[in-house]
Amino acid sequence: MQTGSSAGRRVKLGLVLSRMASLGMLLGLLMAFCFTFCFSHQNPEFALTNPEKSTTKETEKKETTAEEELDSDVLEVFHPSHEWQALRPGQAVPAGSHVRLNLQTGAREVKLQDEDKFRDTLKGLKKGRRLDINTNTYTSQDLKSALAKFKEGAEMESSKEDKARQAEVKRLFRPIEELKKDFEELNVVIETDMQIMVRLINKFNSSSSTLEEKVAALFDLEYYVHQMDNAQDLLSFGGLQVVINGLNSTEPLVKEYAAFVLGAAFSSNPKVQVEAIEGGALQKLLVILATEQPFTAKKKVLFALCSLLRHFPYAQQQFLKLGGLQVLRSLVQQKGTEVLAVRVVTLLYDLVTEKMFAEEEAELTRETSPEKLQQYRQVHLLPSLQEQGWCEITAHLLALPEHDAREKVLQTLGALLVTCRDHYRQDPQLSRMLASLQDEYQVLAALELQDGEDEGYFRELLGSINSLLKELS
Repeated sequence: MQTGSSAGRRVKLGLVLSRMASLGMLLGLLMAFCFTFCFSHQNPEFALTNPEKSTTKETEKKETTAEEELDSDVLEVFHPSHEWQALRPGQAVPAGSHVRLNLQTGAREVKLQDEDKFRDTLKGLKKGRRLDINTNTYTSQDLKSALAKFKEGAEMESSKEDKARQAEVKRLFRPIEELKKDFEELNVVIETDMQIMVRLINKFNSSSSTLEEKVAALFDLEYYVHQMDNAQDLLSFGGLQVVINGLNSTEPLVKEYAAFVLGAAFSSNPKVQVEAIEGGALQKLLVILATEQPFTAKKKVLFALCSLLRHFPYAQQQFLKLGGLQVLRSLVQQKGTEVLAVRVVTLLYDLVTEKMFAEEEAELTRETSPEKLQQYRQVHLLPSLQEQGWCEITAHLLALPEHDAREKVLQTLGALLVTCRDHYRQDPQLSRMLASLQDEYQVLAALELQDGEDEGYFRELLGSINSLLKELS
């Protein structure tokens, strides 16, 4: 009986243990299932991902969630920083924040994106509500007012600079009114060129003026009439005629400086040239050259004559009619007048080439009867030169010792070649002179070549001589 009882107890105990093992297994499975289900629902980000980086889809989902949370006026707004901070339940995450799940603590953590380190746009959010981020707003009227103040400040600054500059100018320069007042106190009068010329003419024309005062007035007047406008202004009050009449003076100095003024006034000034011809200046100049006068006076008179004749064909016609070539021939044949002879030869060369250029210009422009060309065609200069013996006179001037004088004579010989060719060929003195000059300038040209001058002065003279010899051979 005892044995049967022990066996029965052992069977009952085995059944109990078997049932308890089954229940423990079932309970363990149930607990494992509940833990997995709850954990997966509360932490959807728990999938095997990098906690530092999330996919684009997850980021968009988080941003959308954040925006939805921010749309609620009652949510508590979390202010992230550049360090990871734990996010409490119910807190709204601002858009653009970086969110992760801490696997160690199981808490969600938030921080600002790296690129937002220097741009914290969340200062306008206050705890418990969503505010307008841009709190520093300005109306159009505020902007206009600020701009007006800025302009006002700039104008004030500019005004200060202008006043400072004006003060500096006033310090350095005095007003014209003060200068005039000072000049009046010093008996100094500011005059225009016209007023000065009137005063000088009156001084020259005054019977009470001394010879020195008259010469000084003419000397000063010459300075002003170099200007074309001033020379023409001299006509407006009769000053030119007063100076022309000064050529009749018995004083050689007055004649000399009167011619000096006229030569400056005639130069490249057609209006004054015409008035001078009508005022009898040409006749008076030729009379001085044809009579016994000091060399300096004739030099200034010849200067005035050349200025009157150049580029003025009508004056050249009158010059030939008045026997101007005879006067010049007598002048160059006098002893001690070599300087004047070179100037005369230069004048003849200019007059001959002027006519040639006028005819060439008419051919190029196909104008057969322009007024100026018609005037030049009435100047029979080359025939008159041949008749007056200028072919021989010019050839003999090659004996002048100066190279510059020889150069001008050679130029004139070339210009007169068409008219004087036969005379040149029959003149043995000219042939000997040209041969002698050719030898001289060959040596000088060779020296230039040795010095490295391919186109030197003496080579040009040698070329002119060779060309002339070729024409006469």
